[in-house]
Amino acid sequence: MGSTRGVPGMTRWRTRAALALVAVLALSVFCWPLLVAPGAGMTQASQGPLLFALLLPLVLALVVSELSSKGLSPQTLAMLGVLSALGCLARPLGAGTAGLELTFVLIILGGRVYGTGFGFLLGNTTLLASALVTGGVGPWLPYQMLAAGFVGLGAGLLPRRPRGRLEVLIICCYGGVSAFAYGWLMDLAFWPFTLGPGTEASYVPGAPLLENLHHFVVFNVLTSMGWNLGRAVSNIVVLAVLGPSVLRILRRVDRRG
Repeated sequence: MGSTRGVPGMTRWRTRAALALVAVLALSVFCWPLLVAPGAGMTQASQGPLLFALLLPLVLALVVSELSSKGLSPQTLAMLGVLSALGCLARPLGAGTAGLELTFVLIILGGRVYGTGFGFLLGNTTLLASALVTGGVGPWLPYQMLAAGFVGLGAGLLPRRPRGRLEVLIICCYGGVSAFAYGWLMDLAFWPFTLGPGTEASYVPGAPLLENLHHFVVFNVLTSMGWNLGRAVSNIVVLAVLGPSVLRILRRVDRRG
C-alpha cells in the first residue's frame, strides 16, 4: 500500500519538474542575447525554424507528462481544445489594433482554473492554431507561442484562495502586468536583429549585461510601449467584465469532469 500511495506524488513531482525545465529552457530562448553574443550567421529568420523544431517535442513531452500524472483528464484535454479554438477565433477581433489582444483573456482564465501546465499548453496551442488559421506562420511564431505559454503559466501560479471581487481584481492586475511581460519577451527575441549598431537602443554583442539592458529598455519604450499599454488596458477591461462569468463556467465544467 505504501508504494502505491507514493506513485501519484512522485508522478506529480516529475510533472512539475518537467514543466520547470521547459520553462527555464523557454526563458533562455528569450534572454540569451543578454548573456552571450550571437554567431555571425545567426538571424531571426534562421532561428525560427530551429526553435520550432525544438519547441514541439518539449510541448509534446509536457502533454505526455500531464497525462501520465492525470493532470489532463479527457474532459480537461477537450477543454484545452475548446479554449484554443475560441482563442483562435478571438485573435482576429483585436490583433493589429493598438495592441488589442483578446486571446490572452482566455489564456489567463484557463490557466487560472486549470493550473500552470494547462495554462502553458493553452498559450502554445492557441497561438499555433491562430497562426495556422490566419496565415501568420513565420520566424516569430515559436516566440509568440512560448511567450503566450508564460502568460498562461503565470495565471496558474496566482494565489488560489481569493474568490469573488478580490479574485477578479487580482486577475485584472495580472492581465495588465502579463500584457507588458509578453511585449517585453517578444521585443527581447527580435531586438538584436532589428537595429544596426550605433544607436542608444541598439544591441551590442558581448557588452556588459547592464549596458544591454539599458539599450533594451530604450528600444522597448520607443517601439512597443503603446502596443503594450493597449494590450494591458484591453486585458483589464475584458477580464473585469467577462472574467466572473467565464470563471464560473470553467469551474462548473471542471467539477463535472
